Amino acid sequence: MAVDSVPSAQESMGEHVLDFLAYLEFERGLSRNTLEAYRSDLAQFGAHLAETDVDVLEARHDDLVGWLDALAAGTGGRGPAAPATLQRKAACLRSFYRHLRRDELIAHDPTAELRAPRKSQKLPQVLTRDEVALLLRTPTGQDAGAVRDRALLEVMYACGLRASEAVGLELADLELNDGVLRARGKGSKERLVPIGRTAVTAVRAYLRRGRPALVGAREERRLFVNQRGGQLTRQGLYKIVQRHARTAGLEDKMSPHTLRHSFATHLLAGGCDLRSLQEMLGHADIATTQIYTHLSAERLKDVYFEAHPRATLDAA
Repeated sequence: MAVDSVPSAQESMGEHVLDFLAYLEFERGLSRNTLEAYRSDLAQFGAHLAETDVDVLEARHDDLVGWLDALAAGTGGRGPAAPATLQRKAACLRSFYRHLRRDELIAHDPTAELRAPRKSQKLPQVLTRDEVALLLRTPTGQDAGAVRDRALLEVMYACGLRASEAVGLELADLELNDGVLRARGKGSKERLVPIGRTAVTAVRAYLRRGRPALVGAREERRLFVNQRGGQLTRQGLYKIVQRHARTAGLEDKMSPHTLRHSFATHLLAGGCDLRSLQEMLGHADIATTQIYTHLSAERLKDVYFEAHPRATLDAA
């Protein structure tokens, strides 16, 4: 008589993870990069459960804390995990076990009281207005690549776009006469973002002289293209930004999101309210946007201590 095989704990874990990832992709619309991060974290967690001989549906709060503690301590031949990494992994576990609870596969959520070390708030690096102006003047000449680079940098600063949003722009997303464009953010969420006159002028010059020379006869719906006329990748965008940052002497101050951070900080300094900035940045939670208020306060302190004649004098 044939006996039905019972899936092992690891096979069971794999099935639950696949179901969870399908939920995130098709119902939540999360990006491929986010899905891959969840997949990697859960695979690592599954390996820990296998080593400790614990079934994923029977894991308790202490089992989860034990895994995070091991990561923090750097056991297993790896260095200690950073607080930000532990926060991400804890968030992954919370989402995963809430999904299992919704599907009534577990009676109690072991992540209900789960806490990871608080990550220190690292303020993003921003450029001054003069530094931004210097960077935007760096692409010189009238060849197709230079015209494209000017338009790309102007749009990223004018609209505060993420790198993925900039390379994902399509021709149909432009409403230049109305001074707006459509950006696709995290989770495929769309938003309309104002675009200033200088950026509009740069984009029109690119559409007139730069893009046709790069694309030639091929059909390409993306706005920004590479030297061969195909879609510009995020890696290609980073190389363009870093090349011009080196020329401007700003390489040490640049990261993939520096223009986005500068956009947000300069808008707040100019009187933009937090809710409007949240809409333009495409943040789901205003708490994410509030980091720029801290950044503005830090910059105000820098200006104060540089400019006030008695700011650095010892008290009498």
